[in-house]
Amino acid sequence: MYIAREMELRHLRYLVAVAEELHFGRAAIRLHISQPPLSQQIRQLEEELDVKLFERTKREVRLTEAGRRVVNEAYQVLRQVDHFSNVASQASEGAIGHLSVAGPGGVNEILVKTLRVFAKRYPGVHIELLFMNTGMQIDALREGRIDVGFLNLPVNDSSLAIETVKKSPMWVALPKGHPLARRTRVPLKALADQRFILFNRRGSPGLHDLITAMCRNAGFSLNVVHEVDNVIASLTLVTAGLGLAFCSSSMQKLWPEIIFRPLQEAVPPLEYGVAYRRGALSPVLDSFLRVVRSHKKAQNSQNLL
Repeated sequence: MYIAREMELRHLRYLVAVAEELHFGRAAIRLHISQPPLSQQIRQLEEELDVKLFERTKREVRLTEAGRRVVNEAYQVLRQVDHFSNVASQASEGAIGHLSVAGPGGVNEILVKTLRVFAKRYPGVHIELLFMNTGMQIDALREGRIDVGFLNLPVNDSSLAIETVKKSPMWVALPKGHPLARRTRVPLKALADQRFILFNRRGSPGLHDLITAMCRNAGFSLNVVHEVDNVIASLTLVTAGLGLAFCSSSMQKLWPEIIFRPLQEAVPPLEYGVAYRRGALSPVLDSFLRVVRSHKKAQNSQNLL
C-alpha cells in the first residue's frame, strides 16, 4: 500500500470527509478549505495510490469498490492516531502509567487517603504498593526500585528530595497499670530507668538518632530492651507489657488498650514525609505528589480551625 511517510494524515481526513459527504463542495466546507484544492488533493491521492477512489459525474460522487476498502482502512488509521494522541496526552498529564509506592507497615492515614483520591482521579495508573521500613525505602529509592516512599523523618540523603507531610507531638505509650500512667504529662527524666521498645537504627536511622540524642541531652541513655521496625510491632509489645514506646499522639485512636501520655518537656515532633529521587520526577509521580500536597494543605487548614 501507499508508503506512510509520503502520506499526510490530512489526506486521510480529506478522503473520509468526501466519502461521508459524497459531495466535494460540502466536504470542502466541512474541512474549512475551498473546493478546488480538495479535488486536487483527492486526485493526487488516487495517482499516488494508483487506484480510483471515486466515480464522479456532474450529478453525483460515488465510492468505487476499491475506494470503500481504502476508506475503511483510513478510518482505522485515524482511530489509531486519535488513540495515540489521547494516550500521549494522558501520559504527559500523568493520567496513565505505573507508580511504585512504598509505605511503613500498619495503618497510615495519609497514605490511605492519598491512594484513595489518586486512584479515583487517575484510574489509568497502575499502582504497586510495597511495605518497607524507612531504611529499606531509602535503599529502594536509591536503586530505582520504587518511585516514592512514605517514611519517618529525618532522612539525610542528598540524592533524595524530601517533603514533610505531617508533624505530630511525640508521646509515650505505656501498658495499662504502669505507674507513670497516673501522670497527665510524663517528665522525660522519668523514663531513664524504664524498659523501652525502639525502632532499630537500620530501619529508621534518622528517627533512632533523634530519640537517642533527645534522651542523652536529658542526661540519660535509653534502656532499649526490644527493637522493632514499625510502630505496629512496638505498640503490640507495649500492649503485652514488655516496655514503653515513643509514638505519635494519633495512635491513641487505634489502641484503646494502651495508655498514651504527652511528654512534659518541649521535645522535637515526630515528622513524616514523602521521598523520591532527585531528577526522577515523571508526569505520574508529579500527579501523585500534587494529591499528597493537596491532602497536606487540607489537613493544615483543619488544624488551624
